Amino acid sequence: MATATHPNAAPEHAPNAEQAEIGKFDGIAARFWDEHGPFRPLHQLNPVRVRFITERAATAGARALDVGCGGGLVAEALARAGAAVTGIDLAAGMIEVARLHAAAEGLSIDYRVAAAETLAAHEPDGFDLLTCMEMLEHVPDPEAMLATLARLVRPGGSLFVSTLNRNLKSFLVAIVGAEYLLSVVPRGTHEYERFIRPSELDRWARSAGLDARAISGVSLDPFGGARLTADPSVNYLAHFVRAG
Repeated sequence: MATATHPNAAPEHAPNAEQAEIGKFDGIAARFWDEHGPFRPLHQLNPVRVRFITERAATAGARALDVGCGGGLVAEALARAGAAVTGIDLAAGMIEVARLHAAAEGLSIDYRVAAAETLAAHEPDGFDLLTCMEMLEHVPDPEAMLATLARLVRPGGSLFVSTLNRNLKSFLVAIVGAEYLLSVVPRGTHEYERFIRPSELDRWARSAGLDARAISGVSLDPFGGARLTADPSVNYLAHFVRAG
C-alpha cells in the first residue's frame, strides 16, 4: 500500500541511530533479564507501561511492532496478550538475548536486527499497534524518528511512546538520583539535553499525522514500584493514533 513520505523521515540508508548509543546497551545485553541488574527500572516500569497500552488498544490478533525492543520486555507482554509481534533493535546482542528468552518462554516473536527506517521502506502502514519505549531520547533526531514510526502504523492504528521530560526535576531524579546517588541505572545512560518535553513530542506528532489521545506520568520508586500519575514531569507515556 503506497503512502506519502513524511518530510522528516530518514532515508532507508541512514538509520537514525548512533553507534555509541547502541554500544551502551549491547555491552550489557546479557544482563537484560536480571531483575536486580542494570535494567531493573525497566522491569519495574513494564507492568505499568503494558497496562497503559492494553487499556487503549486491542491486542488480540493485532499486528504489533516494538521499536527498540531491547531484550523483549514489551514484546513478550504483547505476545502474551494475543498480538503477533515483531521486535526490532540495532543492538545485535539485545536481539540475541530476546530470541533466547522468548524461546525459553515458548513465545513466537519475530525479532530482527533492523532499523525502523528500513522497515518503514518495506512495510509502510504495516502494523496495527506500535510501541517505542525509552528510545526516543537515545536517537540523534527524535522528530524524524517519530515521523518514521508514523509511517509504520496503519491509518487508525495506535502508537505508544515512553520517554523522559526535560526540566530540572527530571535531571535531578533521572540522572543525579538514579545514576549517581542510587546507582539503579548505569552512569551515562541518559543525557539531559536529549530529554523531550511533552509539548515537543506533541508538535512532532501532529507534523507526522498523528493525533494525541492520552498522556500519563509514571512515578517510579526504585525500592517499591511504578504507578501511573497525572504528573508527566519525569517519566511519561503518550498514546497517538494515526490520522485517516
